[in-house]
Amino acid sequence: MATPVLTPDQLDAQASRLYGTGAWREIVSGWEHTAPEPVASPLPGEDRPSSGQDRTADWRSLLSVPVEQLIDDSLRALLAAPPPGRPLPGRLGAVLPDRVHAWRRVGQADVRPSVHLGHARQILAEWGWQNTPYRLRNARGARCVCGALLTAHRLGYGSTATVDRAGAWLITELRSQGWAGLIGPWNRAPGRTAADALALVDAAARRAALAGH
Repeated sequence: MATPVLTPDQLDAQASRLYGTGAWREIVSGWEHTAPEPVASPLPGEDRPSSGQDRTADWRSLLSVPVEQLIDDSLRALLAAPPPGRPLPGRLGAVLPDRVHAWRRVGQADVRPSVHLGHARQILAEWGWQNTPYRLRNARGARCVCGALLTAHRLGYGSTATVDRAGAWLITELRSQGWAGLIGPWNRAPGRTAADALALVDAAARRAALAGH
């Protein structure tokens, strides 16, 4: 049975539905919390804290912004690690129908969403980004953000379920930035740039990787 060919709009809708499930909320809730700070042993001559005292300094009171905002800002400043794998086809490969690349899926194992997002970023960086019209690619082979996710899948990187999870991580990142809509409207919003698209994918990949995905 042939695998249904999704459009960017369909992928966007599927990722949004996944993001809205309780199971996904369990996945993303608490991912940003680190292990408790280690407690240093007192130096000779120092008083040990009493049982009623905190054993760790309340360093959060020294911050001018919430910890969650610092984490989000740091994630967006970091670049995702380049994914391992075969190089992309050249510029001609960017404009050819994806079915021409079907052989690349043969024997390929599934990958984590963060790795899939890394391949999508590579597609956007090497083949280009486009935001209008909202479709898989334009005449030059440039992709929108959702189009890059689909192309990464069609080139052999990740199952259809992985594509959905990668899209849900993108939506998770967008929610952290205050965007309440879907990926497509964000992609084609006035003033959006290729640098914005790459930064979004980088931050989503880093977020997914830190969560073990």
